[in-house]
Amino acid sequence: MPVTAKAEYACLAMLELATRYTEARPVRLAEVTDKHGIDHGFLVQILLELRNAGLVVTARGKSGGYRLAKAPHEITLADIVEVLDGVGKPKGRGGTTPTSSLGHKLQRVWAELSVRLADTQTGYLTGFTLADLLAYDATPDYMI
Repeated sequence: MPVTAKAEYACLAMLELATRYTEARPVRLAEVTDKHGIDHGFLVQILLELRNAGLVVTARGKSGGYRLAKAPHEITLADIVEVLDGVGKPKGRGGTTPTSSLGHKLQRVWAELSVRLADTQTGYLTGFTLADLLAYDATPDYMI
């Protein structure tokens, strides 16, 4: 189950906030969008979802911006992806609801596959905190 662009941008934004966790001032939205090439409006939506989930806090006003709600070692990639992609929620392949009994059977298999993939993904992503990633060697030996 691939991670969506929305979840990837959320992870990038959260990592950027994690690099500045000890700073006194909140991180301005423009600093994140400019540095990572994320559309401003899209990032506003993402950060709103992260705020509603209790992963970021906001400060209003001239010197306002965003901060992590918890320490970087307390937030996992699974926490972030769950908010944006809803990992762990059973889904079929989408589209129309099957009308035949065979279609229902196949839809059930797709839903189970989605749950199993989500469980695998969530388990893997739980092993990475923001602090872990900040300490990670960035050598791109994993590139395809």
